[in-house]
Amino acid sequence: MTGAQIIPALQAEVWRGLNDPEILKVCISGCESIEKLTGTKYAIVTTAAIGPVKARFRGKLLLADLDPPNSYSLSFDGQGGAAGFAKGSAKVSLTTEAAGTRLSYTVKAQVGGKLAQIGSRLIDGVAKKLADDFFAAFNQKMAGPAPAAAEPSAETAPGAAPLWWVVGIIAAMFLLARLS
Repeated sequence: MTGAQIIPALQAEVWRGLNDPEILKVCISGCESIEKLTGTKYAIVTTAAIGPVKARFRGKLLLADLDPPNSYSLSFDGQGGAAGFAKGSAKVSLTTEAAGTRLSYTVKAQVGGKLAQIGSRLIDGVAKKLADDFFAAFNQKMAGPAPAAAEPSAETAPGAAPLWWVVGIIAAMFLLARLS
C-alpha cells in the first residue's frame, strides 16, 4: 500500500510536529501509549475495531535508515490476542512542496488470526478511514495558529522520537487493518 499527503506546513515544522507525543496521541485514533525502549525501538498500545473484531494491540516499532528530516524506514510487529497478529514494514519520506510538505509512505503488511478472516473490502475501508482521520487531525493541528511562547511541548519535547512515530503508528494500524 502506498500513499501521500500534503501537510500545510514547512518540512521542519512537520518533522517537529511528528516528534511531539502529545500531538500524535491526539491525532491517532485508539492510541493509548508510546514508550521508548531504546534509541530506535518503541512499544505502542492501540485499540482497534475492524468489523466485528475489536482488540487491544501491543506492538514494537523498530526504526532504521534515519535521514532527518527527510526519510526513514521501520518495521512493526504487533499482537492482538485472539484477534490475531500483524507484522510488516514501511518506508517514509518528507519533501518540500509549494503547498507545504509531502509525506509519502509505502507499507507492506501481513496479518493472521481473526483479522485474516475479515473480507478485504471491509479491511480496505477501515484502513482508509484510519489514515483519513489521522491526516485530518494532524493537518488541522499543523495549519492552526502558532503555539504561544508559553507552550513548549511541540518545540521542546526532550528525547522526542523521529518522524517514524506517526507513520509507524499509521503503519501499525494499516497492518492491523489490511491483508498483505
